[in-house]
Amino acid sequence: QVQLVESGGGLVQAGGSLRLSCAASGRTFSGYAMGWFRQAPGKEREFVAALSSSGIVTRYTDSVKGRFTISRDNAKNTVNLQMNSLKPEDTGLYYCAAGGRATFLKDNYDYWGQGTQVTVSS
Repeated sequence: QVQLVESGGGLVQAGGSLRLSCAASGRTFSGYAMGWFRQAPGKEREFVAALSSSGIVTRYTDSVKGRFTISRDNAKNTVNLQMNSLKPEDTGLYYCAAGGRATFLKDNYDYWGQGTQVTVSS
């Protein structure tokens, strides 16, 4: 089992920045690929970013490329999502997830956190 706890969400104006963190406990964190997903009200959960267990492979959805950066610290069992130039359409509940591969597919991820809310005002 892997337990994931997100933090760092909040209310920010458009153009601002937030840094989300996800703390992992349980089984060996370094062996898992990590992903960030988000869900806006009335919409399906969507892929945001993913990072391989080695930290070498990264993937981003097109709408966040150049603005968001995913990173991990295996010594601290954390994965972060630095979000810059935020837009109102980035609003949603952000989840981190752990799985076998750094993909955009939700089904690839075995463990999920409870989410942290990000609200971007215009």
